Amino acid sequence: MASSNTTWPPGEIWKDLIPFGPLANCTLALCPVEWSVFTYQPSIAANAALLAIFGLLLLVHAAQGINYRAWGYMGCMIAGCVLQIVGYVGRIMLHGNPFDFNAFLMQIICITVAPVFYCAAIYVLLAQIELTHPSRITTLDPSLSRVSPKLFYYIFIPADVTCLILQATGGALSATGGDIDAINTGVSVSKAGLILQVVVLAIFLSATADYLLSYRRAHGGALIRRLSVFLGALGAGVVCVLVRCVYRIVELKGGYFGPEFEHQWEFVALEGVVMCVAVVFFAVGHPGMSLYRLRGEKGPIREEGQTEVAQQGGVGYH
Repeated sequence: MASSNTTWPPGEIWKDLIPFGPLANCTLALCPVEWSVFTYQPSIAANAALLAIFGLLLLVHAAQGINYRAWGYMGCMIAGCVLQIVGYVGRIMLHGNPFDFNAFLMQIICITVAPVFYCAAIYVLLAQIELTHPSRITTLDPSLSRVSPKLFYYIFIPADVTCLILQATGGALSATGGDIDAINTGVSVSKAGLILQVVVLAIFLSATADYLLSYRRAHGGALIRRLSVFLGALGAGVVCVLVRCVYRIVELKGGYFGPEFEHQWEFVALEGVVMCVAVVFFAVGHPGMSLYRLRGEKGPIREEGQTEVAQQGGVGYH
């Protein structure tokens, strides 16, 4: 099965060569790289660098999670990093054989769905902010929110799960598609998941910005420094995820065989680098620095934190 943007040379020698799909049998020794779905060999240097960065970030998030006992946040972040690593392993494999369909599926599914886990970590975390948990959680005057943070459990988290299901299902349909139409159906399902993710992220950012503006109007002051870093870094990370999702929708505009799918360095920059920056923000704004006590500590996070809170009014540790 040839892609629509390639020209198949005539002659008997070419008739049994398949460049894409479960039955692909092309190799670089038999077929030109332009016949591959990417039309290029993925860069080993770029993909190895991204793999190494996500590996390092995985270790950072694991250390932070253990130190602050932020198990749920840590689990989601590690799951996202593991998927990124597996995806970039797949892209490195594609350098040696751009027609390797298993490697293609590794990278397209894992890299596409990984950010869903980062978003899940944030939705669960912010939903917990309102809950009174005496050992772990900070409260940011939830009375000011137009929507109860508890609804994060009933709106944003189910929507995030739906995004994951759509994107994974799209990848599976692409894997089992017997022709271009069936593969494009899988691409359309994946795009639906990405579009839903953009909508959910946009609503989430709007709701968060609205809350912070309400807080400033009500209390007339800035948040304490630790909480400012926490919310600012997480917000920046979510914006990065949003930019990346918009890019992936554009990339898949013409399906796997469209011209937008053939630009390696746009993918490296707007998928790989942008998501690395996002996960760095999620580490800088780790909730342990403002919401969780250090491992082995008892009582409030810090005495001075309580004093700051009392002075500013409305933000309290429970």
